Amino acid sequence: MDFNKLLNVSTQLGKMLLENGAEIYRVEESIQRMGLVYGAKEVDVYAVPTTIIITITTPENINITKTKRIHDRSTNLDKVERLNNLCRQICQTTPELKLVREELEVIANRPIYSFRVQLLAYAITCSTFTLFFGGTLLDACCALLIGPLIKIVSSHLSRFRTNPFFITILCSLMCAFLTTFACDLGIGQQVDKIIIGLVMTLVPGVAITNSVRDVIAGDFIAGQTKMTEALLTATSIALGTGIALSLASYF
Repeated sequence: MDFNKLLNVSTQLGKMLLENGAEIYRVEESIQRMGLVYGAKEVDVYAVPTTIIITITTPENINITKTKRIHDRSTNLDKVERLNNLCRQICQTTPELKLVREELEVIANRPIYSFRVQLLAYAITCSTFTLFFGGTLLDACCALLIGPLIKIVSSHLSRFRTNPFFITILCSLMCAFLTTFACDLGIGQQVDKIIIGLVMTLVPGVAITNSVRDVIAGDFIAGQTKMTEALLTATSIALGTGIALSLASYF
């Protein structure tokens, strides 16, 4: 067994799990199981949301270590599920590392929903949440029109590698400002219900859930890191909305 190749492939697996929103314990366990099933004597993994450190001990007691920095993170549960299934298949059948690498590339290149479908999803989600929180049909129609703009703005800013917290501030500011303007024109009725429905697409629900699960699993540093990120995102939403409403009160 070429343990250098094993280290590279297992690192790629862990990197993809972290980039797509997997919990820390899932990342560490997947890498450990993969290393042991291919004959490693011992596998030590330390992972936080931004870094993975893997050390494999060969049967000859030679230690091989690799560190991987994680720069981009998002939420893609489809890829997480497929990576989990791949890890289970590896533990059951122990395929060649070349085949594992090819399958990882297939999962990484899986197409996502088209931009138009994502815009439709934002529109439906925002309007539905507006109704859920007590808005009228007119408020839901207003959210239906403004919601897709969140995706458009965030997508364009992401291309320039803009700070995600700055993107959240701008998107929430835009939502509050456009909602206030629409209600002044009579398109909407309840400003608060529409804004709540819109910013629900920005709320870090998955990050909060994963942070709690990591803390329960004993990964306190990773859990605190994700919780801090979630709180900063929530603060960005409040900051952007507050700025827009404050400016709107002067006009």
